[in-house]
Amino acid sequence: MSTAPRADRHVRLVVLGGGPGGHSAASTAARLGAEVVLVERDLIGGAAHLWDCIPSKTMIATGGALNFARRITGMGLEHLDAHLDRAAQRQRVDSIEHRLNARVEQLLASQGVRMLRGGGRLKGPHEVVAETATGIEELEADAIVIATGTRPRVPDWATTDGDRILTTRQAYPPPTVPEHLVVIGSGVTGVEFVHMFSSLGSKVTLIVSRQQVLPYKDPEVAAALEDSLLRRGVRLLKGARAEMVERSGDGVAVACDDGRTALGSHALFCIGSIPNSDGLGLEAAGVEVDRGGYVVVNHHCQSNVAHIYAAGDVSGKLPLSSVASMQGRKVAEHLMGLHTREHHHIDYDKAASAIFTEPEIADVGLAEAEAFSSGRKIRVTKVPYASTAKALINDDPGGFVKIVSDPITGVVLGGSIVGRHAAELISVIAVAVTAHLKVSDIVESCLVHPTLSEALADAAE
Repeated sequence: MSTAPRADRHVRLVVLGGGPGGHSAASTAARLGAEVVLVERDLIGGAAHLWDCIPSKTMIATGGALNFARRITGMGLEHLDAHLDRAAQRQRVDSIEHRLNARVEQLLASQGVRMLRGGGRLKGPHEVVAETATGIEELEADAIVIATGTRPRVPDWATTDGDRILTTRQAYPPPTVPEHLVVIGSGVTGVEFVHMFSSLGSKVTLIVSRQQVLPYKDPEVAAALEDSLLRRGVRLLKGARAEMVERSGDGVAVACDDGRTALGSHALFCIGSIPNSDGLGLEAAGVEVDRGGYVVVNHHCQSNVAHIYAAGDVSGKLPLSSVASMQGRKVAEHLMGLHTREHHHIDYDKAASAIFTEPEIADVGLAEAEAFSSGRKIRVTKVPYASTAKALINDDPGGFVKIVSDPITGVVLGGSIVGRHAAELISVIAVAVTAHLKVSDIVESCLVHPTLSEALADAAE
């Protein structure tokens, strides 16, 4: 590789990282007339396409199809003899990743975004150095967006080997389905992997450091998921913190702080992430990071250096692809002078989220437990899926819709959904929360029959 820098080139915006936050910022800024350079070492789409959202949800969909095949006799059909073809699954994951990557690249190219394949770092407040396969290129930018994402966290007392002791990025598609997987961490990522591998046929033990899975979710929602996990044979070790993981013969042993030990064929860490902020030259640009290494940003996603922004997981905000995309768009709009009343900053409290387990879980806005702990007066209405004809038609009546509203004004403050298609249905409540709609607005909407969305109208009514 040539080390001689090319001539400096001045551009309006340089984006480091092509994940949801980065490519959204690049696309929006280019659409608004900016000259944009995007630097990315891997696929455009970032970790979301390569290791996180897309491959995991693809595998979860496969597991869901297998579960459906196992219970299909309840719909008057003969049992299907479905089995997992790992090679076909790997091909399917790759195909989806590359189709999404190609779609994003085509969009950016059509908007005139210049894409550099390689790593990037800051040389100063306005200088970016991009190292590509063809050489080193120095760029001068009016504005810079840091969108480099995160990587899986591994505790200091453990070492992964990519064989038996794994991070989430080493776990799918697996060369073989683990006979007995020990999952360390019961947050969103942990329970999704538990669901995924138990659906694919693995025996699973989940180490739960608190007294419920999903420790920051509504207890009723967490209880519904726990019931489902127990029914499918998942072992829950509650109130236990892993403190040692080691190879043991042909498997692994996970020792907990309460003296219990979980034995399995594989162990998987799902205990959070570390920001990819090291090695970016942030010090040279004077950019402040917090103790965890996340770039400190304001409500416009600006760092302490006003023209340097951060979007996506590296900003330390909600680690959701949807939030990253929204941040990227808002950054570009702010940069291009569109931060008017019509272009509000992001209200993270109103961001919808979902967990792709069985049952599927989604929520948005104010949670019931959160309101009670703060002493806020609310009205909570809950309707079971089983009250709808569609749930019975689907032979899947488990689940419920819960709406939280203001008891005086009727304004929708939040909601939770547990059950099939929860991630799709939560959009109705999310729009209501964002637009300050009332429960009566949902009631007066004439929804399709028979659908699961009728439970939303019933809860509102």
